[in-house]
This record gives sequence, structure tokens and C-alpha cells, in this order.
Amino acid sequence: MIYTVTLNPAIDYVVNVDQFQVGEINRSKFDYKEAGGKGINVSRVLNHFGTISTALGFVGGFTGEFITDYLTSLNISHDFVSLQQDTRINVKMKSESEETELNGVSPEIKESDYKTFNSKIRNLTAGDIVVLAGSLPDSLPTDTYRDIVATLRQQGVTAILDSSGIPFSEAIKAKPAFVKPNNHELAELFNEKIETEQDIVTLANRLHQDFEIDHVLVSMAKEGAIYVGKGGIFKVSAPTGEAVNSVGAGDSTVAGFLYKWQATKDAKEAARFAVAAGSATAFSKTLCTKEEVEALLSQVKITKL
Repeated sequence: MIYTVTLNPAIDYVVNVDQFQVGEINRSKFDYKEAGGKGINVSRVLNHFGTISTALGFVGGFTGEFITDYLTSLNISHDFVSLQQDTRINVKMKSESEETELNGVSPEIKESDYKTFNSKIRNLTAGDIVVLAGSLPDSLPTDTYRDIVATLRQQGVTAILDSSGIPFSEAIKAKPAFVKPNNHELAELFNEKIETEQDIVTLANRLHQDFEIDHVLVSMAKEGAIYVGKGGIFKVSAPTGEAVNSVGAGDSTVAGFLYKWQATKDAKEAARFAVAAGSATAFSKTLCTKEEVEALLSQVKITKL
């Protein structure tokens, strides 16, 4: 069974305006609300691919009810811990030329809340897969992902990680099976400059070799991605298209790799599908569909490095 973990979910309130102006009244052309958070996005994309998953994490208040109702309407299973405080709302203002985000304050995760969540994690068994994605709320320690990954490994559960900053640098010490940093996050992790593709390969190989991570997929936006891991070392080109949406592109990449890896156990095919999925979301107004991904696959090429 696949589980996704979103420790810091949100309602994404997306507002489209002609041109956002600071200090002025901005009138929306149209807007919509979605259940947001990186792990939740992975579950939503997997659902588009026909793959079942269960979303875990924390939700609270009327905003938390919106998230659970939203996922239920999509037939996505969920087993969140309920909080007393409201789940945050993130406002994403989109205009023709740029995007502006205003992220809400996370609710407090109390010790009793986390113990309840941890009991769910400890019930998972060998053969299960857990995707840990997104930021941590301020009330949780920065080594939270590391502790979760360590627990999962002890239980024979495969851990997939997509985070950044200190939570990411801590979590890799516990040896997740898959990570997806972008090139900027990779440079920050090792406090190194990245100027060439070989620089990316060198640093990604440190994750693979020194931290014993099976699959490292470094995303590079319109430049595609570089894979280093048990499947070899290669570059994946990105398809061409007009980027209109950055929200969920990385989550779609993770979902794409997981979906195709489950089906083929072929790193090249998984990486190709991952890059196509990330691009399909970037070229769309919302998260990609399987049909949109498959339409781009012929443009995605593998080059050995």
C-alpha cells in the first residue's frame, strides 16, 4: 500500500488577476480552492494515474474538513489526525507574468497529536511505501523526517522523501530509498556551487554512495533532470511547452517516478515518466492527468552521462 504524509497541509486558494498591484484593490478574474500540501498533491496525481494511496498527516477545524471532504469527493482514502486548531490557508495570486504566494500560519502539533500520528506509522509493514513530502510545521522538530524514515526502515517500509533545508539534510541520514532535490537544494545541502551537469552528478553521487540512497533524481526545471542511483547515471530531457503553473510540478514528478517504478522497476522509464509528469503539470492549470503525461513522453529523451 502507498501512503503519503503531509505534516503541514493547507487549503490552496488560487486567485487569478490581470496584473497584481501592491497596495491596490485587485479583482479576481476567477478563483478556486484545492486541498493542498505536497503529500496530498502526490496522492491526487497518483489517483489520476489510477493508483490507490492513503493520505496521512494533520488537519483541523473547518479548513481541515474542507480537505477531507475534498479528498473524499475524489475517492482518495485518508486517515488524518484531527487537531483543535484550523488547518492553514495559502493564497496563491497568479497574474499574466508572475505568481505571488502568501502562506498561512501552521496549527500547533501537540505531543499527543504526534503520538497518535506515530502510532499509524508504526502499524505499517514491509512492502508498504510512504511518501514524505513538504515542509514541517514550526511546532515539530527539524529531525522529524529523520525519525520517521528510521522507523519505516526498521519496519521494512520504503521511504520516499521530497523536502528541503534542515529537515532534508537531517532525513537523509536515515537513508530513504528515493529523494528528489532540485539543483538549488542540492547545492545548498552540500554548500557547494553547481555550474555544470558534472557538478550535479558528483553531488548526487554523494547522496547515492555516502548516504546509501537507492535513487536520486535532481530536477532542473526546463532543463529536465539528472538521475544517479542503482539504475545508472543519466540525464532526462524536458519536453517543450509553455509553463503556466508551478504548483505541484515537483509533486507530480515524485508521483510519476513512483507510479512507473512500481509498474516496471526500470529507473530510466520511471525517470522519463517523472519528468513528463512534472512538465505536464507545469503546462496545465492544475495537476496533470495520465493522458497529458503520455502525450509528452515521446519528447522525453535519456542521455547517458
